[in-house]
Amino acid sequence: MDEREEIPVMVDGTQGDGSGDWAQGLRPVTRSRVEARNGYDRASRWYRFLEEPFERRAQAVGLDLLHAQPGERILELGCGTGDALVALARAVGGTGHLTGLDLSPGMLGEASARLRRAGLAERAELLAGDACSIPSADASFDAVLMAFTLDLFDTPEIPRVLAECQRVLRPGGRIVVVSLSRAAPVGWPTRLYERLHDRFPATLDCRPIHPGLALGAAGFEQARGRTVPLWGLRAEAVVAVRPSMDRRTPDDGPDLGGGRSTGPGAQPRARPRALSEEASQ
Repeated sequence: MDEREEIPVMVDGTQGDGSGDWAQGLRPVTRSRVEARNGYDRASRWYRFLEEPFERRAQAVGLDLLHAQPGERILELGCGTGDALVALARAVGGTGHLTGLDLSPGMLGEASARLRRAGLAERAELLAGDACSIPSADASFDAVLMAFTLDLFDTPEIPRVLAECQRVLRPGGRIVVVSLSRAAPVGWPTRLYERLHDRFPATLDCRPIHPGLALGAAGFEQARGRTVPLWGLRAEAVVAVRPSMDRRTPDDGPDLGGGRSTGPGAQPRARPRALSEEASQ
């Protein structure tokens, strides 16, 4: 299947393997946040030479689906060494702005240097933080990108991350998730990879997930996606839209991830220091 081919994205159990369960078959993530941060700090200097070539093809499809426009405010979660940030900075132009969030200060340092070399540093703010608690005000962004980031979170955390994305997106804003895919049929390369992930969780940290299902369960709409072959595995790039109106009522109870209200009275999260502020201390 060509990486440009549109695929049906299952958001309610009516397409794909018919399960309708975004968590079905997902392998656990056993690595701690501290282990993840330290591992990416150690890998930051060589990451763009070894890991990025594996990810770049699927990431390019995700950027195409995101279709960033001049003047937009865009958030990338798990921005890594800044490969996508450079492309996004060029797309949003001088009137737009980017925020890159990553758990690893080492990766952010590489991203900052990359943006400076491209002459685009003034268009981006880089923050060290966790996507489970995004340090931005409600409805701050026109679009959110996660490329090989959502699949790093353990299954119970995925709804929380997506609830945070809902919170910081403006009504009608769009989200793109690029991840390894567990869509049926699950072939032997995927099953072998999952076993290796279980055995070496610090090395093979991404694991296949159901991004379209997860987005639908989190309340996003109009999901559509493309598949990308990756060395015998498959990746999915899925774009979806935050509804223009919050459909929940007080009687509906909490949302999937315990996300906060996005009404005008909601307060912004406490903001951590930006990378440039940390570097100056």
